[in-house]
Amino acid sequence: MDTKTPTTTHLTDAQRIDWLRLIRSDNVGPRTFRSLVNHFGSARAALERLPDLARRGGASRAARIASEADARGELAASERLGVSLIAPGEAGYPPRLATLDDAPPLLGVRGAHEVLMRPMIAIVGSRNASGAGLKFASRLARDLSDAGFVIASGLARGIDQSAHRASIDGGTVAMLAGGHDKVYPPEHEDLLAAIIASGAAISEMPLGHVPRARDFPRRNRLISGAALGVVVVEAALRSGSLITARIAAEQGREVFAVPGSPLDPRAAGTNDLIKQGATLITEASDVIDAVEPIMGRPIELDEPDDDPLASEPDASDRARIVSLLGPTPVLLDDLIRMAEASPAIVRTVLLELELAGRLERHGGGLVSLI
Repeated sequence: MDTKTPTTTHLTDAQRIDWLRLIRSDNVGPRTFRSLVNHFGSARAALERLPDLARRGGASRAARIASEADARGELAASERLGVSLIAPGEAGYPPRLATLDDAPPLLGVRGAHEVLMRPMIAIVGSRNASGAGLKFASRLARDLSDAGFVIASGLARGIDQSAHRASIDGGTVAMLAGGHDKVYPPEHEDLLAAIIASGAAISEMPLGHVPRARDFPRRNRLISGAALGVVVVEAALRSGSLITARIAAEQGREVFAVPGSPLDPRAAGTNDLIKQGATLITEASDVIDAVEPIMGRPIELDEPDDDPLASEPDASDRARIVSLLGPTPVLLDDLIRMAEASPAIVRTVLLELELAGRLERHGGGLVSLI
């Protein structure tokens, strides 16, 4: 892997419109966006090919492609709300988040852009937190903030809001699961306003998007991806905070856990993280000592997904690959081996299926049919 800082991106107005149209079109996620632009050379060229690719993937109906009017309307509405739509590498896009292969192509940013360029530590935990957990999260956030770190969290009840409130003066960042105009939970609108006054809020969702259950794990990857490491203060088993910790580990981020009483179910998840190898912490200096060596290294870019796509797989290849897929997720590498086809052909068929709304991508390179 090359070791270098992210390249600087400067989109023209026309390119920003094309990028927004592509990422807002049906069945186009961050990874698909990246594959399409890499293969076709531009978002505009990819937009022209979407209908044909979806048809080849077996789409039952024409997928919606965002119009230029839609994109211009969203840009204008975002501007009225004070939201900037920023591409990876542009000022205001968190540098570490930009290295991920599923980094949002355009990130909606509101507040102080310069805060997003500073080193971040994420603090997450139980919504139904104990008094001791809330107190520790507040103290940890304040101490890390005083040491110069920006605190990232998800604006949720419990641990998240405690970490945000304690670090407002030094700069804190709220990662949102919905659009900037759909704050969740609603009672944190005042907290969000205070955060934006000296910090920032980010979202990859369009304005008007009300967060659904499946949006929160997607939001969680932003929390961990923008940070040097993630501190889990309290978490029950199978909680959303443990999803954040798992994603953080997959992203190569440091994972920290605060130990708790074995008698408190709110500490069962954090204690389990420690058993699995997370760094046990009891004060801010434990976190700082662990991340200081990382801060001195250049930010590492993920290898770009530049694997070529095939021009058009033949019918027999497509049928064989689809027959190997089902509702149970399978590893991409295993699929390539079993299909006895080139990686380019398999990737192209998967892209067609995804654009047709028939494929789901899971973490760890797993795919399944919907």
